[in-house]
Amino acid sequence: MAQLDAIFKAYDVRGTYPDQLDEQTAKAIGAAFATFAKSPRIAVARDMRPSGVALASAFEAGARACGSEVIDLGMGSTDFCYFVSGHLDAPAAMFTASHNPAQYNGIKLCLSGARPVGEESGLRQIKALTEQFLEDPPRGEPAPTSSMDLLEIWADHVRGFVDTAVLRPVRVVADTANGMGGLVAPLVFGPLPFKVEYLFPELDGTFPNHPADPIQPENLVDLVAKVREVGADVGLAFDGDADRVFLIDETGAGVSGSLTTALVATSMLKSHPGSTVLYNLICSKVVPETVAALGGTAVRTRVGHSYIKQVMAETGAVFGGEHSGHYYYRENFRADSGIITALVVLELMSKAEAPLSELVAPFRRYADSGEINTAVKDPNAAVESIAATLGGTGPALDRLDGLTADYGDWWFNLRPSNTEPLLRLNIEAPDAASLAEHTTTVLALIEACSERS
Repeated sequence: MAQLDAIFKAYDVRGTYPDQLDEQTAKAIGAAFATFAKSPRIAVARDMRPSGVALASAFEAGARACGSEVIDLGMGSTDFCYFVSGHLDAPAAMFTASHNPAQYNGIKLCLSGARPVGEESGLRQIKALTEQFLEDPPRGEPAPTSSMDLLEIWADHVRGFVDTAVLRPVRVVADTANGMGGLVAPLVFGPLPFKVEYLFPELDGTFPNHPADPIQPENLVDLVAKVREVGADVGLAFDGDADRVFLIDETGAGVSGSLTTALVATSMLKSHPGSTVLYNLICSKVVPETVAALGGTAVRTRVGHSYIKQVMAETGAVFGGEHSGHYYYRENFRADSGIITALVVLELMSKAEAPLSELVAPFRRYADSGEINTAVKDPNAAVESIAATLGGTGPALDRLDGLTADYGDWWFNLRPSNTEPLLRLNIEAPDAASLAEHTTTVLALIEACSERS
């Protein structure tokens, strides 16, 4: 189980190829997923990583040996794979390691209708079944396999989220980082009036230009420079599997996931008045404030797609956003999509005939730290120690996901990483000066408590 412990994460399977995740393991996971899903057919897609072809083929062989027909979708983005799961009402597997470096690969799984599979919704059972199939590989008569090209149908679905008649020739720079955005963004934007220039559109899973991880500021340097150089109206930064997008305004300033969530919420609540909008607990307070001001209901959730999709199903929420750049849509089978989010923002810019900086300005009310990671021996013990230290000292504490301490005018959340011995800290305060002061205080608290853990 040690090998499987290393690659089965909270939301997906992910590891280095071939030492952690190889063809034998992929075949066993395919058999395990087919056994768990109990579906007559499974759709499989992959990103541009060199190891994807062999791993997907092995997964398909395992699934077919357990009686599931395989529909090979070829290359696509993760949000395309989720769409196909909903469109065909079939389970699906997406081979990608998202923003991770080239030596990694992984599998994002979903059940029919794009229903999520996470640690608490199937991954534990799939992991146990994988162990069984590693010891006793499946030997059944292979079910059939076929291929389907659904990219154009998906692109039409994406464009259906906006009124294409109001779109204007907004000047866009899209950095696809040699990832799947280089395939899917031109398909979606092609028939639209935008003037799009692409950076690093060549599909290359070795990422020769920069890592496909747009949450890191150093990976946005090329995009910011190009936006300023050509006088673009907006920059779009996609991650490796193109299910996330980050925005750069016309001045070269970044727009956080929280601000994008608030901005998109304004559009969704105008077209769906009084609806519910979800936001995860490290999003800025500007999100629930914006939703309430527009007459919607804001619901706070844990971090992670499997939790958010579950709450969307329970509440009927029209939209949900995460600070990490994932945005979820009810009419997209409750799945996340970077390209839908980009289109909604471009529609807002077209309607307002205003620069992105002007649209975002009302939401820039607070200062935030971004994610600060601290290595500690026992992250869970450190969180418990800090919770005990703060108990009764003034802040409102909650344990929805890690520890959130809300002091009224500022707050912080501290969560153990799901994959590494790290504590992940996010802080929001009224201004930069108070943010710096509170960050120093909380980091000192982490250091003191982690020493005792």
